[in-house]
Amino acid sequence: MDEPLSVSQRLGRLQFHRSGKFRILQLADIQDGPKVSPDTISLIEAALTSARPDLVVFSGNQIAGYDPAYVATFCKRHWKKPAPTARREAELEQTRERVRASIRQFVTPMVNAGVPWAVTYGNHDFQCGLSNAQLDAIYHEFKGCLNPVITAHMKQQMHLDDLFPPLDADDVCVRTTAPALADEVAYACESGTFALPVANEHGETILGVVLVDSGDYAPTGGYGAPAPRALAFLRAVPAALGTQAKSIVFQHTAVPQYYQLLKPVAATAAHAVEGYRMFSGQYYTLDDAKTAPGGYIGEGISCPDDDSGEFAILRDTHAYFAISAGHDHRNAFDGVADGIRMIASPTCGFGSYGPVPERRAARLFEFDIRHPYEPRTQLLAFGDLVGKPSSKKAYVYGMTAESKPKSEGVNLLHKPTMLSRILHSIAKNLFGR
Repeated sequence: MDEPLSVSQRLGRLQFHRSGKFRILQLADIQDGPKVSPDTISLIEAALTSARPDLVVFSGNQIAGYDPAYVATFCKRHWKKPAPTARREAELEQTRERVRASIRQFVTPMVNAGVPWAVTYGNHDFQCGLSNAQLDAIYHEFKGCLNPVITAHMKQQMHLDDLFPPLDADDVCVRTTAPALADEVAYACESGTFALPVANEHGETILGVVLVDSGDYAPTGGYGAPAPRALAFLRAVPAALGTQAKSIVFQHTAVPQYYQLLKPVAATAAHAVEGYRMFSGQYYTLDDAKTAPGGYIGEGISCPDDDSGEFAILRDTHAYFAISAGHDHRNAFDGVADGIRMIASPTCGFGSYGPVPERRAARLFEFDIRHPYEPRTQLLAFGDLVGKPSSKKAYVYGMTAESKPKSEGVNLLHKPTMLSRILHSIAKNLFGR
C-alpha cells in the first residue's frame, strides 16, 4: 500500500500520535500447521482494518509444532531433542520450508498494511523441531519484524552459549535496534524476550512493551516458567527504559497469580470450571469484584506449578502495570489483583480448540498519553468483524487429542458432551482433523 496503516511505521519508531493515542493488537494462539485457516487470516485482516494498530504482538503458539506436517522433526520436550544427523538436518530443512510457509500466511496482512509486529513463543512453537533462535531467523525474513537480531558479538556479551551464564543486568539487557523501524531502539535478552520503548513526540520514553518467553514445559510436569535469564531481564528493563516509563508484558502462559481473579465456587455452580493441576479439585468462576464486565472463562488457567517469582518482580519493581497472556484458548478476561492488571486473551486461530467461532478474537489495547498505564482494551471478535466461518469444518469445543493431548499435562474442566464427540468423529472422518 502507498501509506502504511501504522502511524509508528510512518514515523520510523514506536510513538504516541499527535492525538495522544498508541494502539497494540495482540494475536494469541494462531496454533496452526503449514496451511493456516483462511478464517484466521480473515480475522487478522479485519482486525487490522478496524483497529489501525501501531504494533501487532504475537504472544506465542503461532506454530502448532505437533502438526502431522512436522512429524519427522517433532520434539515433544526441549530437553529430549535428538542428536543431529545428516538425515535430521535434511528433515529440518523441510520443516523450515513448511514453517516459513505458515509464517508467510499470517504475517502477510501486516506486511501489506504496513504495520510492524513482534513475536514471542509458547509451548508448541519449538515442537516442530526448530529452536526459538531458528524461528526468529525465519521471522526476520519478513518485512515489519521488530524482534532484535542477536549477533555473535551480543551472544558473547550476554554469555548466551555458557551453561551457567551470569545474570548481571549488563549481561541480560543489551541495547540494540529493532530492524523494521529505522529509529526504534530495542533491549534484547534472548529470542522471544526483549523490550521495545514507546516515545512521546519529543522522543522521551513513556511506555515499555516487553515480550517474554514464558517457557514451555517443566521436567517435573506441567508447564514451565521464564528462564532465570528472562527474570533477570525483567529486573533490568526499568533501568534501561528510565524511571519515567512503566511497561506492559506480553507472554504466552499466565502466572499462578491469575487465580486471584477467580472466585471459588461449588462444582455445580453456573459456568464453573475446574482449576489446573495444583488447583485441580477446586472450581472457579470469574470474580466480578476484580474483573471488568464482559469477560469469560471456559477452562482452568494453565500456569506453572511453581511460582517463579515473575509476578513479584512485576509488582515490587513498581515499573510494570500489566501482563497479558494467551495459551488458554477459551479464556478472555481483564482484572486487577495485588496492584497488577492481568489480562487473558482468547485464541485468534481456527486451527485448534477454542470458543465458538464467533468469539475467537484479537485483543486491542489503546493507550492514551494522558494516562498511559490505564489502557482501554477490547476484544475484536470474529463474529463482529467477519461473520460466519467459511470452513464447513464441524468445530468441536471440548478438548481433543488433536488440540492439546493429555500427554501435554492438560486437565480440561468440562468434558465434551456426547454430541460434541459425535461431531468430532464426523469431522475427523470427513476432513482428517
